[in-house]
Amino acid sequence: MFFLPLSKMNTAFLILGGNQGEKFKNISIAKEAIKINIGNIRKESHLVLTKAWGNVHQPDFLNQVIEITTVLPAEKLLEELLKIEKSLGRVRTEQKWIERTMDIDILFYNNDIINTSNLIIPHPLLHERNFVLVPLQEIAKDYKHPIFNKSVTEMLNSCLDELEVIRVYSHF
Repeated sequence: MFFLPLSKMNTAFLILGGNQGEKFKNISIAKEAIKINIGNIRKESHLVLTKAWGNVHQPDFLNQVIEITTVLPAEKLLEELLKIEKSLGRVRTEQKWIERTMDIDILFYNNDIINTSNLIIPHPLLHERNFVLVPLQEIAKDYKHPIFNKSVTEMLNSCLDELEVIRVYSHF
């Protein structure tokens, strides 16, 4: 009899968003691709609408934070997420904070701290962005940042970002 070794189940928090094309549909397609290629979606925040962060001269963004479980290691998770972005028309350039059909960032991966040339976890700017913290708090208010040792709620309460985050209740 042959037994496959059990793979470690990992928990990750992701933010999905975009400001080009059919934003609602793109997030829905991205979540389906995550279910098929990556793992289970355990929790989902409301969809939120915000002005662009950084480069403000572009359309508003629609974002959502999800909690997933996956057997994929962090680097492989990133690889699969980049494939999903590309399948939805994402074109990566050197320029930051530009219009895009889909952007998927890894916010947390277990309680790991990863700093490689390709991947930084926890996401280095998550504590500075209301559009991340508001939906993240909805599904993980007590989750502790492994570097700052602050909960998501504590980070949101001390965040200096003034961008308004609007919950979207109906989108289809």
